Formats: sequence, C-alpha cells, structure tokens
Amino acid sequence: MKITRFIGGSLESNGYVIRTSGGTGCYIIDPGYEPQKFIEFVEKEGLHPLGILLTHHHHDHVGAAARVADVLGCPVMMHEIDAAVYKGNVDRLLTGGDHLDLDGETLQILHTPGHTAGSICILSEKSRVVFSGDTIFDTDLGRTDLSDGSPADMIRSCRQVISRWTNDYTVYPGHDESATMKQIRIYNREFLACLDGIQTGGAQGGSPEVRR
Repeated sequence: MKITRFIGGSLESNGYVIRTSGGTGCYIIDPGYEPQKFIEFVEKEGLHPLGILLTHHHHDHVGAAARVADVLGCPVMMHEIDAAVYKGNVDRLLTGGDHLDLDGETLQILHTPGHTAGSICILSEKSRVVFSGDTIFDTDLGRTDLSDGSPADMIRSCRQVISRWTNDYTVYPGHDESATMKQIRIYNREFLACLDGIQTGGAQGGSPEVRR
C-alpha cells in the first residue's frame, strides 16, 4: 500500500490518501483541513477516489470532507453512531465488520469506541497497517472526557480489538507519527494499563496540553 500523509490545522491532524502500488483507486482518510491539498494531489496523481473515510466526527478530522467530496465526486463514509451527530452529509453508514475494496486489497472497518462512541479503525491485513484515528497513538490513547467519550469503552477497545494486532502491524494515527505495534507494546503505558483494566490519566483526557 502507498500512503501519503497530510498534516493540517493547529492540532496538526493527520489525513491520508491510500492506494495500492499498481492501482488508481484511492481512499481519503480524515481530511480535516486544507481541502485543496487533497484535491490537487488526487488530480495530479490521476487517482480515482472511492470514498472519504472518517474515523470519527471531530472537526479536526472532518472539516474538509464536504469540500473534497463535492469537488472529487466521491462518497463520505462514517460509522453510523458518529454519523448521527456529524453535521455534514454521510453517503454510506459503516459498522464494525464492514469490508471495503481497494483495487483488490481488503480494508476492514473495526468499531473502536472510547474517544467517541462511533470511532473506527481501518485495517489492511495484506499491508499490515491500521489507520487508528484518535483511538491510539504511539505513546498514549485518545482522550475520553469529551461528550461521547468513554473510559470503559476505551478499555474494551484496547482489550478486545487492538490487543489482537500483532507486532508487525504499523499504526497510522490521527496525530503524530506512525508506530509499530511492537513499539506500542513497549512505550504506550496507557494502552498497557487498559489491558489490565485500569482507567489511566490518558484515558481520562491526558495532559492539559494534549487536546486530541
């Protein structure tokens, strides 16, 4: 899989355009800011956008979605729970267990509530990659103290979903740099605490400086 990252906004949110090495189809993940960057890249590369995948409803991950979808003529996709509170248009409602095709490569939709009730991660078994939105980062977890966040749900997502990812998976998060699951199992103390069923400070929102 070929992955192109775009960083935008004061929170330095990550958006991605993903495609296979030999294909022209692509998915756009979490275009939060600067829609023209995504539009120009897709058009310059001659790609056919199959859809916009939104990992959750927060503005720093969805802010540019409507504009990108309008210009490129592709559907917006989001988990049905977050779609109910998202102010934009959603063309396809996703649920955990859904599968999407990217030029022969299967993308699995995993429901991972905690940061929001309808947060998802997007996994490719073939490429051994996961796009985690604000569920998990290299050294911490997404905050759970916002309106529809839940520390208990975050613990369940870590224990029932994320813990199953083997060390060779690379996680591409909604902020900061990518990390392998091997690294996460060493350095992410909040994730490890959740595996033990402990509600950590990060699961309650992290430090005051981290607003993601």
